[in-house]
Amino acid sequence: MEKVVSKISDQPVNQSGDTTGAKAKRKVFRKERKYAIYEVDVFVVENLIRAHPAMFFKPFPPRSVNNIYFDSPSFRNYGDNVVGSKSRKKFRIRWYGDQFGYIEKPVLEVKIKEGLAGTKMHYPLSSFTLKEGFSEMAIWEVLNESEIPDEIREYLKHLTPTLLNRYYRKYFISADRKFRLTLDHKLVFTNLSKRNNYFLKRVADRSKVIIEIKYDIEHDEHVDRISSYFPFRMTKNSKYVNGIDHLDVR
Repeated sequence: MEKVVSKISDQPVNQSGDTTGAKAKRKVFRKERKYAIYEVDVFVVENLIRAHPAMFFKPFPPRSVNNIYFDSPSFRNYGDNVVGSKSRKKFRIRWYGDQFGYIEKPVLEVKIKEGLAGTKMHYPLSSFTLKEGFSEMAIWEVLNESEIPDEIREYLKHLTPTLLNRYYRKYFISADRKFRLTLDHKLVFTNLSKRNNYFLKRVADRSKVIIEIKYDIEHDEHVDRISSYFPFRMTKNSKYVNGIDHLDVR
């Protein structure tokens, strides 16, 4: 298992996350600062972002984000997140727009965290339909039809889908383009099991708004001038951990 992890973390990738091609480059590691904000209207938070001296603007329209998360049978990824393990990996299938029905352009994301910095690898997947009766077997059909490196496919054999989540995301970028910011709300978590899913066990978290500031490591010395403007306490926040806790499925 450790050999598989090593292969994944050392895999060179280009800007699109592809691991193929002789000119592929290693993915840039970035840092994040997160703020989980409770009982504050999302429009109040957005107005703070708009008034920021860094002059954040919207690079493209907001959209709904959907994820299927994977974990080991013992919920190892969950545990690593809770204790704050310095080196950890997160596997998820992500798509945008409608949560159910015919899913176009889903992507397998491998999120790698090393200390305080992280990076992602992306692999386009075959389209699929998410509907009642959806099972782990259906996910494996999608993975088998898609072009995924063998070492990642082998790693996934040790994991199982555990959580479906959805949230609405607004995007911002500073005028100097050094800092990206996302604003997430309308979070909904749904339990996933190995066999037929009818998506009955679900929980909505309407009281929380999440800000994430994302930036390249080279801009680390300047991030305080971005974060200090917000009257919120920086927090440790994982949507995956929040979903598992809300659903109480461990």
